[in-house]
Amino acid sequence: MWRRLGGERTAGSGWRGALSYANRLVADSVTSYLTARGVHARPLRAVVGLLSSGWQSLDDLVRTTAVPRRSVQELIAALGEDVERDADSWRVVPSRVDGYRALTAPRPDIPDAELAAAYEGYLTGVPAPSRALDHVQADAATMLRRARWLDQTYDLVGARLLCVGDHDLTALAVCTLRPELSATVVDVDERLLEYVDKTAAARGLDIQCRYADFRFALPPSTVGTADLVFTDPPYTPEGMRLFLARAIESLRDPDGRAIVAYGYSDRTPALGLKVQQEIQRLGLVFEAVLPAFNRYHGAQAVGSASDLYVLQQTSRSSRLAESAVRELVSGIYTHGPQSIESGGTPAAALAELTRLTGVAPTIPTWTDPPRGNNPCAYDLTSDPGSWLARVLLAGPLSTVGALVANNHPDISDQRGQQALAELVRGKYTLTYHRSLAGGRHAVVLATPTPTDSPRRTILTRVHGKLTNTWREALITHSPTPLTKREAREQVASLASPTDLDERLIDLPLHRIRTILTSVD
Repeated sequence: MWRRLGGERTAGSGWRGALSYANRLVADSVTSYLTARGVHARPLRAVVGLLSSGWQSLDDLVRTTAVPRRSVQELIAALGEDVERDADSWRVVPSRVDGYRALTAPRPDIPDAELAAAYEGYLTGVPAPSRALDHVQADAATMLRRARWLDQTYDLVGARLLCVGDHDLTALAVCTLRPELSATVVDVDERLLEYVDKTAAARGLDIQCRYADFRFALPPSTVGTADLVFTDPPYTPEGMRLFLARAIESLRDPDGRAIVAYGYSDRTPALGLKVQQEIQRLGLVFEAVLPAFNRYHGAQAVGSASDLYVLQQTSRSSRLAESAVRELVSGIYTHGPQSIESGGTPAAALAELTRLTGVAPTIPTWTDPPRGNNPCAYDLTSDPGSWLARVLLAGPLSTVGALVANNHPDISDQRGQQALAELVRGKYTLTYHRSLAGGRHAVVLATPTPTDSPRRTILTRVHGKLTNTWREALITHSPTPLTKREAREQVASLASPTDLDERLIDLPLHRIRTILTSVD
């Protein structure tokens, strides 16, 4: 069965028009076969292109395209009546060639100079690297090299890329080259999420930003969604294990690939061995290693360069990743309060937290709803930036105490304190106990507010789908009766559909603040 709708000879314009026209002329089975191969359809399209150009032997098709013989045979079978055979050679039937050539036509390209200029522009505005998060900025040439390599290796049209951390702006780089790609950036750095979000919106790129600290959990909406995952993790065995476990968790199917930047000095091969052993412990196969592929401003200990690893899953990878993320990793970086060698929280500071809250501190959590409404106390002295805001957004309607560094940006000055208080207004009233335990720590106490409101309703249900919690808040607090449809229409007019489909707690803080303003 082959497809030709309406007998049209042209459709649309440019590459998309050619593809649309091709779909009218190619066998349904071929379209289905290529679609099923997803991002790996690119070499198969090359096979189709060769068959469209004239007679090809099976041996030549395999050798020229590096596609396994069995896959070439499956593709020829999918061509059905659209292919003909002469001894050991095959070709697309001449009357069908136009459609198949259109299917494999080159996509419109952007000159390297134009891309490089755009990437340099992105780098001028990116937030400064955070030493505590082991940030080292990749240069514009690396952004271009990554984007080109991904586009030349994979079929990115209609695909989804997920970046497990992205201070190198890989999502922006690839989507600028290939806007047909959808991408998601998941990061712990709120500054970066805001920058990528606003830059992508200004460029009209399909990039969604979500918050996560990978030691706790991924946003549920990102699990099992990606065709490709890119990450440039902390260059420690612990960091590699955690980031790759989350990468595996993000992949949609076993054919997905994890692309990883990692470098080590040739003076310390033992460290490189430890990291590569962590990769193998996750059941991942080294499909390729491209040496010195990435270059950085800094990272001179590793020659300001890192390799690009292409990793393929095995049948054991998902199970091994699940085991890896069950263990809470306290230190994954080489610097700062979350480094492997950082000391623990002083007992005197923890005692002050217990005294003020009446309960012993527990592991910080915001990824799941609280159990009950009992008082909580959290040790947040390793907070990379927004743990404090997150535990308050997710906390129960009871007293919540958080121990933080005295210079935490949310409490170190009046501006930070006012912004934090405004974020949780309607749910909590905040008080600050500064300069405790030798002057290096502080406790933030959150006391529930007694007055109910739409804002309070939403802030006590931050783990629900936003469109549902907002709709119910409107219905509950509307001065005049509202139907579910009317409330849903009001909500839809106030926020982006991509935000409404998410849990509020998984959105970047700048998006949460915008939504709460709309709620008000």
